[in-house]
Parts: sequence; C-alpha cells; structure tokens
Amino acid sequence: MTEDNEPTTCTFDFSEALDFDPALADLMHRGSPTRIRLSYGDADAWLVTGFEAVKQVTTDHRLSRAGIIGHDYPRMTPEPIVSPESINVMDPPHSTRVRRLASQAFTQQHVEGMRQRIIHLADLLLDEMEQEGPPADLVRHLSNTLPQHTILDLLGIERQEWPRIEESVHQLLVVGADSKQSAATAKADLTAYFAKLVEQRRHSPGTDLISAMAAARDGEEQLDDKELAVMALTLALSGQDTATCQISDIAYLLLTRPALMEHLKRRPETLTDVLHEMLRYIPFRKGVGIPRVALEDVELDGARIRAGDFVHVSYLTANRDPERFPDPHVIDVDRPNSPHMTFGWGGHRCIAMPLAMAELEVAIGRLVERFPGLRLAVPPEEVRWDTETIRRFPLELPVAW
Repeated sequence: MTEDNEPTTCTFDFSEALDFDPALADLMHRGSPTRIRLSYGDADAWLVTGFEAVKQVTTDHRLSRAGIIGHDYPRMTPEPIVSPESINVMDPPHSTRVRRLASQAFTQQHVEGMRQRIIHLADLLLDEMEQEGPPADLVRHLSNTLPQHTILDLLGIERQEWPRIEESVHQLLVVGADSKQSAATAKADLTAYFAKLVEQRRHSPGTDLISAMAAARDGEEQLDDKELAVMALTLALSGQDTATCQISDIAYLLLTRPALMEHLKRRPETLTDVLHEMLRYIPFRKGVGIPRVALEDVELDGARIRAGDFVHVSYLTANRDPERFPDPHVIDVDRPNSPHMTFGWGGHRCIAMPLAMAELEVAIGRLVERFPGLRLAVPPEEVRWDTETIRRFPLELPVAW
C-alpha cells in the first residue's frame, strides 16, 4: 500500500446494536494501512487496524500526539474533544511524568479502598429500581447514573453541580456540524470549573481524587495546578463516557445471550475474565479517536508514512484481529487471558482502568446477583441506540424480573 492511493471517505456512523461496522471491517480486511478521509479536519489520515501495527504506532516516539495541536487534524467531531493541555495529547517524557504522578491515585490498593463507595452507590440505585418495579429502564437506573455519580463523587464535586457537568460532557461528544459552538462553550466551562476546583483543593484538601493527585510525589516532583485541572477534566469525561456505555452494552449482551447470563450466574467467580472478553468484543465507539502525526518518515506495515502525515489507529479492529484472537467475532468465555485494547495501549493507556473495572465488576456483579431473573421487557429489535455521538450504546434498556 502506498501513499498515492485515493483516500476512502469514512463517516463511521454505523450504530446498529452491537454489530461491527461493515465499513471498518472492510478497512480491516485490506491488511495494510489505508488512507481515509473523515468528516472534519483539513487533511487525510492513515488508518492502522492490525493488533501488532496498532501496538507499534502507540509506542513509536516518531508518531506524536502532541504534534497534532495547532492543526485542523482529521477527526469525527466538529470541535476537537481533547483540550491542548490534556494528558491525551502529551508525548514522553512529559506524559510519562504526569501519568506516573496521577496514576498513584489509581493503584489497585487505592481502588479497592473506593470499592465500598461504588457498591454503596450501586445498591442505592438498584434499590430504587426494585422499588419502582418492572418494567424499568436499566440505562436510567444504573448505566447512566452509576459512573456519573461515582466519578463526580470521587472527584469531590458538590451534588448540585452534577447535572451541569453531565450536560457539558454530553455536548462535547455530539457529532453534528451545528453543535460546534455549544461544544466549544461546554469545553471552556468545564476547563474553568476544574481550574477553580483545583485551587480550592490546594487550600483545603479532602479525601477526593483531586486531593490524592495533588498529594502525589515522585521525589521532588508533583503535578502543577494546570496539570491537575486537566487530569480532573479528563477523568470527568472518560469516567462518565466509557463506563456508562460499557455497562449498558454488557447488560445488553447478557440480556440477549442467555448462555452468557447463565454462565455468570453459575460461575460468578469468572466475572472479571468474562467482562474482559466482552470488552474486547464490544465496538464501544464509532470509528477512531485522537490521531498522531509523523515527525519523520516511517515504514509501517507495508506503507510509507511521510513526515507530517496523520495516523489513526483502530482499537476496535485490533480487538478483532484473528492473529491475536482466534475466532475474534465470537464471545468465548473460556478464551485464554490476553490483553485487549479497549482501554488503549502504550503511553496513552487509560490510567483509571482499575477504577473502570471496579465499576463494571460492581455494576454487573450486583445486577446479576440481585436480579437473577432479569430479562428484556421488549424485543431486542425495539431497543433504541445512540446515533448522535461517537459512542455505541442503547439509549434505553427496558427490563423486567
């Protein structure tokens, strides 16, 4: 494959249940990196799809996230979701330092200390669902609410501010061209809000995540106020976005695949492994995320990437690479444990993954345990799916028990 090929225009707007996007599948089957054109941005990009090739891109210092700042880079949303100061567009060694400090708040031991708060929040929500009785919307009662409440609670944000934060986060993820101004306004509001919150925590620390990150030390190093505010904003975004979608998507799979539900009821000790297999399988978003730019010419999987070219990777196709995962389109609860890319890879792998996994384990574990007779209250084909944002998730999951 060479750079002279005409780019493939990709809308990546497929949103039929959890079926794999056929356009993405076609690009994956081409093997080598392919030139693509997205809905926004003034340049084309390379798309890399194979597991090993994605691994190379995400760990190669010649391919820079920071280098995209200041460019109208190829993307799926009218307004770039990521802020220029975000850890998601830092390169080593700066990103390494920030991640090393921030990740101290997400050690396995620290997250285990948070688990009881997550269980308490989940049980309160499931109590309310049980009291209201069937049919109940699982998205409203659990999927939307638990991750939002968890991350905002752990960040120490006052409850009266939660609706405002949730609405701003939603505005950033909308893909329509007419949403550019509202997305820009939402980003500015969130940035200012978290800057002020960090200032308050510096003067009056508490038991929240911002205070924990502020207290993190590596020798003489610590996070400065701007880095703290950006980390808090990143957590507010990803903490709501990813876990919200995944709780809904995993619940949908369990509700439409009785054998999966029966397996978890019969062998609850396999919950974590089964969750990882479902996370590998689920197309949790549409298309691609944040690109990188080549700082010099790079030979990559049969293609010559020139300096200045943008490169996108697809974690979705990497998770379905048959060379990495035999029978990749099958959910195999006995699949040997092998790291997937749902939480990213390399220097931009999600540092809050232990927290996200704790939320999923609590949400799905408590749901299956408390409602063993849980079932969809409508035919699967009547479930409505999100079409407005870059995410893949059911808008409602009417359930009975």
